[in-house]
Amino acid sequence: MEKPIVLVIMDGVGKGDGGPGDAVKVANTPTLDWLIANCPHTYLKAHGTAVGLPTDEDMGNSEVGHNALGCGQIYSQGAKLVGESIESGALYASETWKDLIANAKNGKALHFLGLLSDGNVHSNIHHLIAMLREAHKEGVKRVYCHILLDGRDVPATSALEYVAQLEDVLKELNTEGCDYAIASGGGRMKITMDRYEANWPMVEAGWRTHVEGKGRMFASAKEAIETYRAETGCIDQDLPAFVVARNGQPVAKIANGDSVILFNFRGDRAQEISLAFDRKDFDKFDRGDYTGVKFAGMLQYDGDLKIPEHYLVQPPVITNTLTEVLCKAGIHEYALSETQKFGHVTYFWNGNRSGKVDENLEVYEEVPSDVIPFEQAPAMKSKEITEKMVANMASHKFQFLRCNYPNGDMVGHTGVMKAVVYAMECVDKSVKAILEAADKYGYIVLITADHGNA
Repeated sequence: MEKPIVLVIMDGVGKGDGGPGDAVKVANTPTLDWLIANCPHTYLKAHGTAVGLPTDEDMGNSEVGHNALGCGQIYSQGAKLVGESIESGALYASETWKDLIANAKNGKALHFLGLLSDGNVHSNIHHLIAMLREAHKEGVKRVYCHILLDGRDVPATSALEYVAQLEDVLKELNTEGCDYAIASGGGRMKITMDRYEANWPMVEAGWRTHVEGKGRMFASAKEAIETYRAETGCIDQDLPAFVVARNGQPVAKIANGDSVILFNFRGDRAQEISLAFDRKDFDKFDRGDYTGVKFAGMLQYDGDLKIPEHYLVQPPVITNTLTEVLCKAGIHEYALSETQKFGHVTYFWNGNRSGKVDENLEVYEEVPSDVIPFEQAPAMKSKEITEKMVANMASHKFQFLRCNYPNGDMVGHTGVMKAVVYAMECVDKSVKAILEAADKYGYIVLITADHGNA
């Protein structure tokens, strides 16, 4: 390469409709405006079939975006793989499914845990419903759902629609001798679905709810959602945990020896709860009298770390990633982001593979994220990321450097417009500093995004 290259990924920064809710347009972004006016550019599709999702109605997200950026190819993504496996019957023919069902038919309960929506980013309610019907068809008598409320990849207060849809199916399956019910739940940003080990107490809160049946009790998930909305004003993703009770006792707790399926197909927010169920040497929090269950993920969320050990559908096999190609050419690489997106510029970028292709050629650096609501600190760690990028550019140790600014996506998810606008302005200032360093130290700069959210 004649000049080293810097790749800047502005997470969640897409081309919007220019309306009052389009923070990218509303924000004061002189650097991005100048780039659009003066530099070669184009717009990329980051959703639907262009990135391997089932249909063009499916939203893009950070995971598939970084997979696509990192390999430059189109692969069937988790949602599509799972759908195909269910449709073909391959999922039900897997040894993992057979083992879980046999265990449940031998006096144990079968539990489904996951995000309840059709957002198709982390999960799809239709996958859950298909598996519920199959379990009933195969003679499983006791089946319980532990639901995480979305409001992030779907409308912010849509949970009751999905709960009603699920309850209708459960009612249909409650034939003689069967007990199919919702047992527990809570908002996806309150319990269970932490990622990148940013907030283990969030996972612990989910454990106490799903496994130990501890928490505020309600007669139904519907009652819990309506009550919490009235009391807190929270949108679905932030609703507190709840336990569904009968006669003052939890409908069902995940007991030792039960069968458990985590039906999320996306890996980042599924790995930590998987470790809690799967690892004998788990030490992030006290699991009480837990001795083990038969646990499986929808997919294996991390092939190198074997998380989890058992899974229902083979994950996409992504080969010939950019990192592999550069390592073969002896190119030194540097990857940087803060905790919230560190896995995206490493694990997802590298085709869902942990670790490095070549330890001698790659350096990864993570800036710890703050554990506070993003709308309260919309700058996030943009300043620290920029400083580290500039320092490494000045060092001339690397021929290819990449970084991710999470602000557009993470603050964008809060829906607090003032904060999102500020977040975009922070990213704009950061890009300016990168460009100035590139001029000073002799770099080519590529600026892109993984999907749109801000």
